[in-house]
Amino acid sequence: MAESAAEPGSEKLGLFHQLVRFGLIGGVCAVIDLGTYMLLLQGLEWPNFVARPLAFVLGTGTSYVANRKLTFTGAGKGNTTAKAGAFALVYIVTFFVNNGTNQLLYVSLPEFTVVYGDSLRAFVCWFIGQGLGTGINFVMLKWVVFKD
Repeated sequence: MAESAAEPGSEKLGLFHQLVRFGLIGGVCAVIDLGTYMLLLQGLEWPNFVARPLAFVLGTGTSYVANRKLTFTGAGKGNTTAKAGAFALVYIVTFFVNNGTNQLLYVSLPEFTVVYGDSLRAFVCWFIGQGLGTGINFVMLKWVVFKD
């Protein structure tokens, strides 16, 4: 009887289910991130060094809230001050890996004028930086911030 009174989603998820949820949430947040990046970069013509960090913060903030609630269900337990510090450290590292990779590639790669001016170069830089950042993010969230 006590088991049925547990909150939905409060059960501990296995690694596979965490990866699936992390991937689905990451996909939605990547669309938010990329959409914001392209809007700022191409639509509003903001410089890359401003557009990329702002888009990153929006996508990452959304990802953190969703993953804390839906993927790493034990996140509300334990020392919240330590979790906040670990979260800050993870996202500082992720920020520099993601944005550093993006900026380095953006200034290194030639403009791809094949599709919509320079947006293909921006997408390639975003995709590679996002991939590196996402891998680091999952590992650090799972085993540092939201560890059991």
